[in-house]
Amino acid sequence: MKRRAGGTALTIIAWALGIMFVFPVFWMVLTSFKQEADAYTDTPTFVFKPTLDQYKLVFDGGLGPYLANSLIATVVSCLLVVALAVPAAYALSIRPVKGTKDALFFFISTKMLPVVAAIVPIFVAAQQINLLDNVWALVLLYTGMNLPIAVWMMRSFFQEVPAEVLEAAKIDGAGLRTELTKVLLPMVAPGIAATALICAIFAWNEFFFAVNLTAINGPTVPVFLVGFITSEGLYWARLSAAATLAVLPVVIVGWIAQRQLVRGLSMGALK
Repeated sequence: MKRRAGGTALTIIAWALGIMFVFPVFWMVLTSFKQEADAYTDTPTFVFKPTLDQYKLVFDGGLGPYLANSLIATVVSCLLVVALAVPAAYALSIRPVKGTKDALFFFISTKMLPVVAAIVPIFVAAQQINLLDNVWALVLLYTGMNLPIAVWMMRSFFQEVPAEVLEAAKIDGAGLRTELTKVLLPMVAPGIAATALICAIFAWNEFFFAVNLTAINGPTVPVFLVGFITSEGLYWARLSAAATLAVLPVVIVGWIAQRQLVRGLSMGALK
């Protein structure tokens, strides 16, 4: 009886925590269908006449180029990260050499460097190679930013592959390329999907480099959202519509890849 009561209490707490985390997102989506006057009421209202006016204003305000820049920076950087992380993680997990632990420590230590400490040399370097206010500068930065965490994650996935499988492949005459492409990659595919999705979320949400290195031609969606903070105040309904559109691609990709994501993360990422 006590065990059942404890289970019920845990269920109620879990539901309460879930609602607490989801409610701000629900309120943002709800506000995006309001007029600005309805969004500014002192008493929050759930009953109102829904409208798509705020979404129309967001698109009329020039969301398209920002969205295109975010897609380019996110997709291309993720492809580069996966292409570089897979062979690196394979070498560091399946065929470790002297200094492997030092290399891994160096990778993860780069994530501890405050980005604000590196913005000046990065700004000067981007200016010297004519990549200032260019989305390809963000592609390079996001690739370097996400590569260390991707190598660590992919290394964990490769280590989950039983050694017997690799020994059997070698006995059957599989070479290095065959072992990697025909044996290992199919087995760690969920891990690659999970790694790519996490890198995509990091790249899509990145704001600091985007706001400091771009101005007209290369800004991304997070920079677009800041434009709704004006000296006249916040446009809550329009900002909510823009934020809803900004999170929609990540939610859709996460929903489509949820099975691969759960399988990948359960393989022991970051352990």
